Amino acid sequence: MLDFPNAKVNLGLNITAKRPDGYHEIETCFLPVPWKDGLEIVEAPQFTFTCSGLNIPGDGSDNLCVKACKIIASSYKIPPVHIHLHKIIPMGAGLGGGSADCAWTIRMLNEMFELGMSHEKMAEFAGKLGSDCPFFIWNKPLLAKGVGSFFEEISIDLSGCYIAFDYPNIHVSTAEAYGGVTPVIPIQSLKNTLKNPADWKNVLTNQFEDKILKNHPEIAIAKNRLYEKGAWYAAMSGSGSTVFGLFKEKPVGTFDFVGAL
Repeated sequence: MLDFPNAKVNLGLNITAKRPDGYHEIETCFLPVPWKDGLEIVEAPQFTFTCSGLNIPGDGSDNLCVKACKIIASSYKIPPVHIHLHKIIPMGAGLGGGSADCAWTIRMLNEMFELGMSHEKMAEFAGKLGSDCPFFIWNKPLLAKGVGSFFEEISIDLSGCYIAFDYPNIHVSTAEAYGGVTPVIPIQSLKNTLKNPADWKNVLTNQFEDKILKNHPEIAIAKNRLYEKGAWYAAMSGSGSTVFGLFKEKPVGTFDFVGAL
């Protein structure tokens, strides 16, 4: 079976509280986007994992696809498989590529071996491997709260628009991202803020940007370049460093990826 796990972007991101366990409460909207990896799973004499495309650090044993397969195999009797991942979505870029690969592994195994798992059951397994992994089980616009794993459906229609990405290839650590923010409850909920896309440029913000754009001017330059190319909204996705722009027409220029929504 061959399929294509897609990335996501964050539409807005508020840090609303710091929890006693050290994690932060957030409020964001996850939006699926058409930048995709390739994932193939076939039956095999023994379990193997290979990859191509972008270089993935490590020996593969800690890859989320491997972990996802093991967690399913611990609860369901499935035969050994060979997993091949062709990596296209940049890693550590705020796009959730690894989480998508993880969720797709669960979805594909469920279909291949007719395991009969509901979306809720698949999301339960995915949640054991990462807070945003369950999002990709549903793979539709969702408000995310808590540590990013409590979801609420939201209607967002960006059909006819294009999205373009600029990836400055800068690593922004989680510690750096969260170290620069002060939790605050926004005056208006993100759900209300998202109701009028025409106002997003003025009111829809990613709280990580305040410090990260100052620490990494290249990311700020990339964001400004998207506006110069005609984007009606541009922002950093998650903790970055990828920035994306939304366009009414297919943009002209050199981007890391351009696709229709």
